[in-house]
Amino acid sequence: MPKKVLVTGGAGFIGSHLVDALVAHHYQVTVVDDLSLGVREQVNAKASFVRLDIRKPRIEEVVREVKPTVVFHLAAQIDPRVSVVDPSFDADVNVVGSLRLLEAARRVGVEKFIFASSGGAIYGGTEKLPTPETCLAHPFSPYGVSKLAFEEYLHCYYHVYGLPYVALRFSNVYGPRQSPKGEAGVVALFTRKMLHGEQPIINGDGKQTRDFVYVDDVVNANLLALPAEANGVYNIGTGLETSVNEIFRTLKKMIGVTTREAHGSAKIGEERRSVLANRKARRELGWRPTVALEEGLRRTVEWFRPRVE
Repeated sequence: MPKKVLVTGGAGFIGSHLVDALVAHHYQVTVVDDLSLGVREQVNAKASFVRLDIRKPRIEEVVREVKPTVVFHLAAQIDPRVSVVDPSFDADVNVVGSLRLLEAARRVGVEKFIFASSGGAIYGGTEKLPTPETCLAHPFSPYGVSKLAFEEYLHCYYHVYGLPYVALRFSNVYGPRQSPKGEAGVVALFTRKMLHGEQPIINGDGKQTRDFVYVDDVVNANLLALPAEANGVYNIGTGLETSVNEIFRTLKKMIGVTTREAHGSAKIGEERRSVLANRKARRELGWRPTVALEEGLRRTVEWFRPRVE
């Protein structure tokens, strides 16, 4: 009998790709998503679907009914800028809602809890680049604080209740199905605007850097986190630093437009530089990024191209 898994946020960008992979690996998948950002049509037809906000008490009932062996928790408030405007809402979703899910998982005897955390937002303005997991976390945004806080709950539940966990600190994930909203939406935003013949706006001087990792590589990291021996916090990034200006210029050339570089104001709560060391994930999970940035951008553009209205 296939193992049962629960995926929160499974109608979203990363979550829907993960669900496809889990179904392909013959897992029995239940998706929980409130569709605030997710798209119902992106959910694999072989997965069960429950429309639900993780903050609602009914999440406990759903977990009891499904009795999953593993929970993949990707549902979240994902935008640092939203967290700056409304930190209480951010904490309500990312800490209180997540804790409700974690407690429900503990009560039914889940074997492992795998959490989609955030690398750049948690480390803040560290000077150690690429940043390893041992670096002290100093988040610049309430979003980073909420992700870090829930990691601490996972650490506590492991030591107090014996619930194994993996927190995957993603760098900036991009690829097909990405919404132009959200923390790492610059690739989707620029791509969609260029294909529409509109003017993308680069926040600040565009020299801020990020570690862009393709969604298929992130999905693979989740699958590699399943074995029992994997436990703790892992960076999932390429270890390569790319500026927003470089992303703009590469996409401009790839799409074949003459769009000028237009700059707006810098955003509050965003890091100047972010790139993650991935040695621990390579060593303990056997994970490594396989899709180069230019190839990943090409795949992303080709996915968006026929979907431009």
